[in-house]
Amino acid sequence: MSFQIFDYRNEDHIKNLLVTPNIRSRFLRMEPGQVAGRHSHDLGHEIFLILQGSCIFDIGGEEQELHAGQLCLTLPDEIHQVRVTSDEPMIMYLSVTPHIQPTHTGRDPDGTRHPTAFQPSSSYDVETDSETPVDELIDTFVDAASAFAQAARYNADLQIKYKGQLKAALADGDEEKAGAIREQMWQGVYQSHKTITAMDELWNDLTPRAGKVG
Repeated sequence: MSFQIFDYRNEDHIKNLLVTPNIRSRFLRMEPGQVAGRHSHDLGHEIFLILQGSCIFDIGGEEQELHAGQLCLTLPDEIHQVRVTSDEPMIMYLSVTPHIQPTHTGRDPDGTRHPTAFQPSSSYDVETDSETPVDELIDTFVDAASAFAQAARYNADLQIKYKGQLKAALADGDEEKAGAIREQMWQGVYQSHKTITAMDELWNDLTPRAGKVG
């Protein structure tokens, strides 16, 4: 992708800026008094950096007020909600990693989970693939899942092959040999992550077409 600079003071940049299976990042503007829906993320780690205004975050039942220049975060399954307390609009930068549908799980005040809800891609400023036949999307996703299974098996076999050699090299104090073995082990980890990312991307393409959304 090209080198781009984004500025929260530019209205055109108040949107999702990068959406991949590994991360969704955006500038978000909320108006005075606005309250976001209470939710959690099954998989996502989320970072919030306040750029303008102030707000109160409720994370896991604990409330803290944040101002411009301050940051907070949530981990998977941590219930959170934000409300704006400043007289001016609040603008934040946020990122969620990973970004895999369904991204949000609504929550009641007592923590009860809402039913799983998949969203249209437009919720993340991405166009839904409405041209590819849905049967083809399903087949492509399943092929990617099979490729990930093969990569995971290859990775496991590789780690089993080298674990004894790595232990021996470390026990002998042979850092050069240990480093070479570690490099071989990394190749299995690397390929596994590449294939699961490809599978996740196809999953995000499929889900808006595979049933009710919103």
